[in-house]
This record gives sequence, C-alpha cells and structure tokens, in this order.
Amino acid sequence: MDKYAFLAMGFLRYRLRSQIALEKKWFRHNLPIKEAMAFCALHYYSEALGKQVAAHVLLPEGKGKGPFPVLYLLHGLSDDHTIWTRRTSIERYVEKLPLIVVMPDGGRGFYCDAIEGFAYQTAIARDLVNYIDTVFPTIAQRKGRCIGGLSMGGYGAIKLALQYPNLFCSAHSHSGALNFGHGLRIDEREMQRILGPAMEGGGPNDLYLLAAKARRTKWPEISIDCGTDDFLIENSRGFHAHLKKLRLPHEYREFPGSHEWSYWDLHIQAALVFHAKNLGL
Repeated sequence: MDKYAFLAMGFLRYRLRSQIALEKKWFRHNLPIKEAMAFCALHYYSEALGKQVAAHVLLPEGKGKGPFPVLYLLHGLSDDHTIWTRRTSIERYVEKLPLIVVMPDGGRGFYCDAIEGFAYQTAIARDLVNYIDTVFPTIAQRKGRCIGGLSMGGYGAIKLALQYPNLFCSAHSHSGALNFGHGLRIDEREMQRILGPAMEGGGPNDLYLLAAKARRTKWPEISIDCGTDDFLIENSRGFHAHLKKLRLPHEYREFPGSHEWSYWDLHIQAALVFHAKNLGL
C-alpha cells in the first residue's frame, strides 16, 4: 500500500469514527423516551362473571405520574382482548398521548347482561372500571373516561356510554352492529340467549330506545364511522338517521372500505384524535 492510499484509509477511519460519535450523541439527546407505552397483561377476578378474566393495558411512560384518562377499547364478535394489539398499531398511535388504553375480553356477549349466560355489561362497566381505577393512576371521573370499539364492540361502546351516562364522556363506533337488540338477525339461538324475548327491539339493549330516553344534559360525544362496502353499513346509516331525527349531536362519516382490519387500523387514528379533544388532551 503506497503512502497516499494509507493516508486515504486513515482519513476514512477518522470520518467514520466522527460520524459514529455524532450519531451516538444525537440518539442520546433525541430518542423519543417520552413517547413510549408500557404493556400490561392483566388477569383479575370479575364478580359479575364469577371467573378470572383478562385485559391488555397500555400505560404511558415518561409522562409523569398521572393521573391519566382512560380509553376502553372493545373487540368484535370473533376476537378477544389481544386483537387490537395484534392487528393494529394502537400502541404506536397512542404513544404521544398521556392516555391509558384498556382492552378487555368481552366474549361473544355483545357487552350485555345476558338473559341466559354471562353479564358482560356489568363486568365491564362496574368490575373492570372499578379495578382499573384502583390499580392504575386514572382520572376516576366521567371527564377522564371514553370508550370505543369495532363491530360488536362498536355497538357495545355506544350502548355502555348511553346506559352509564356518568361513566364516559365520549364514545366511538367503527363498523358497529348498531341494530343488535333492534331487529338485527345473526345467530338465532345466541341472540335468544342474550336478549330473550326482546330480540326485535324495545328492550334494555336497544340503542334506538336508549338514545330516545337519554338525558340531554348527560349526552356523550359520539362518533360513528363505517366502510361503504361493509355488510353492516345500513346499521350505521339507520342509527345515524335516528339520532338526526332526535336532534342528538354526533359525528358520522362513511369511508371507502369493508369489514376488515386495514380499515380499523386506519380509522382508530381519527378516533384517538376525537377522544383526545373530548378529554382535553
């Protein structure tokens, strides 16, 4: 190796070491340490269900000691408490917010207290909310809680927000089965077990009746969206028309898409903006 090649190699080594030092310094000062979430796999006893149940919880890191508001995020009929973290980037979407996200297991119960079977409504609205407020640094008031979900969970979110007006300040539904309890036909035996004789509507799980009877002073902020190719689109359109007829404020949007995770992964981002506004974040 001649002296010019030797000098060139030495210069390149110097430049490389300098670049590495600069990058190390940049990462030390610029890594988004405050934009992180802790993940908690929660197992607890539900008195309403009479059994151990599970939930996934995302907790803010590097954002102080709290207290923090809470988003309860509900799954659909064929899924469980793991599905939001498995099929979407919810953890990444929420990492900049001082917000706890709780994803419970609602079985196939439509978040109702079944006539024959499990009392998932009470399990979520009483047992889970109380447990979360006991274990984590939450804002344990209506102004610090919101709820949302997809499909069965979209129905459940709106229903729980209307049934428990002192618990949640806002609710959202993606692709919601909003006609459940109002004539929606799914599995006859399963519906009979949950709803009893009120399958065609008019019972305590009918969103149309709950909205009509709701106290205007406790009306939550509501957002509803659905894909135009979704088989449940008429559920969203019908409930939207009902709320308009009652002159009840809400947001309603239709977007391209169907009943699929690519749609929900995209639109949960707008739902987070919607809830953050109502939570004052």
